[in-house]
Amino acid sequence: MLVSGKQILQHAHENGYAVGAFNVNNMEQVQAIIEAAEAMESPVIIQASQGGLKYAGVEYIAEMAKVAAQKASVPVAIHLDHGTNFKQIMLCIRNGFTSVMVDASKHSLEKNIEITKYIVEAAHAVGVSVEAELGKIGGTEDDITVDEKDATYTDPDEAERFVKETGVDCLAIAVGTAHGPYKGEPKLDFDRIKVIKEKLNIPLVLHGSSGVPEASIKRAIGLGINKINIDTDIRMAFHKAVKEFIHNNPDEYDPRMILGPSKQAMKQVIAEKMQMFDSVGRAWK
Repeated sequence: MLVSGKQILQHAHENGYAVGAFNVNNMEQVQAIIEAAEAMESPVIIQASQGGLKYAGVEYIAEMAKVAAQKASVPVAIHLDHGTNFKQIMLCIRNGFTSVMVDASKHSLEKNIEITKYIVEAAHAVGVSVEAELGKIGGTEDDITVDEKDATYTDPDEAERFVKETGVDCLAIAVGTAHGPYKGEPKLDFDRIKVIKEKLNIPLVLHGSSGVPEASIKRAIGLGINKINIDTDIRMAFHKAVKEFIHNNPDEYDPRMILGPSKQAMKQVIAEKMQMFDSVGRAWK
């Protein structure tokens, strides 16, 4: 069933678990996410980045995700990840996305508030929920790159002001994660998560979560993280499966045969993440 991001995350916020938000670029990824969610009886968020939308097209991503969500027996939200362009955010809403992220984190606090508030007013008017970001998360997310030296942690007091003035439904916070593969083990600022959660009392979002140790993820959830973005781990599972299949079957040229194993590999990773996030069985509650 197709629902808003707020419907999913509010339940996670009130019951102390997290929901996985998995990035998609093609049909096999959409199918893997839905099949895993139904097998795990878990709510789920299908999300697309600006790069994913540029690759496949907003209409293609939206229609695939809507068909999957409407036929699914579990709650599904369709989310725009890291929207930096007003026109693109509105295009996603027009095409049926039930949640959008406005990423104005590169601007000053005042400008970020101004931009985010404007998007919130427009999105809420048509029942679409809004995620924003405060602080700068390092690494690369498609065409958005933040150097490690420029990454800054979210200030709890600024976060409190930001949420009060914008009315966002959830907030992505910078607490030590990064987009893309990690060179070492990430060190999360758990004390900062705890303080921000207490001040805001809304769903919190963790970006750059692929590769973060399970113990750290579970601790972060216990402190108030309710949406966890996963992209790199899915891509790596896809790459490994395709590479192995082609190596073992060099004469095979049927895309269905090549991509079939990759879907199963992605599905397994997604199911494991759902177990880690404690969202298994939550669809019926």
